Amino acid sequence: MNTLAKLGAMSCLMAFSAGAAAAVPPQLPGYAAPTPAADASEGIVRVSAAEQSFTAYITGYSYWDNTPPGSAAIARPVIHRKAGGKGTYADPITIAVGYRLVGSKARLDFPAGTRFYLPHLRRYAIVEDICGDGPNPDVTGCARGNNGHPWLDIYVDGSRVGAEAANACMYRLTGFHQIVMNPAKGYPVAAGPIAESGCSTSPSR
Repeated sequence: MNTLAKLGAMSCLMAFSAGAAAAVPPQLPGYAAPTPAADASEGIVRVSAAEQSFTAYITGYSYWDNTPPGSAAIARPVIHRKAGGKGTYADPITIAVGYRLVGSKARLDFPAGTRFYLPHLRRYAIVEDICGDGPNPDVTGCARGNNGHPWLDIYVDGSRVGAEAANACMYRLTGFHQIVMNPAKGYPVAAGPIAESGCSTSPSR
């Protein structure tokens, strides 16, 4: 199930989102290919023994521009049946990543279940959806990355505040931000759906 990702604030690019599993693309600099290992505690995939901090291009998608529109459908459920989450460590928000077709199968840039922490949103997130659509997903949307950085698309919800507010939220949070992969517990959290919680953001450091 694809979801239509929102563009960058200064960009005219469009992405198409949905859910997933795979390794960081080799053309993205500064990343060691992850070696997935099961985390039996919560079914979360841990891609390394330690945290990794790096810059990523972050966009958002909502209930209104998901595919199908007006739904919270996801392609790679892990702890949620539908896109959602509060953003806490125990209940991270659904995030979508790029993928490539290997034969007829989608192989994701980060495995389904990979967890992230996004400081500018003060939320934990978990890969449960994928960006990219059409016959050449490796050249559309998230799979391309942006300026050599990976592109991740977080679910902002917006079902209770309407499409206009959800769109404004997606534009506000879009940009290059420092994020943490395989984060520890204990980071500051502003719990709740992003759009419904006022879509507050903090400067990246």
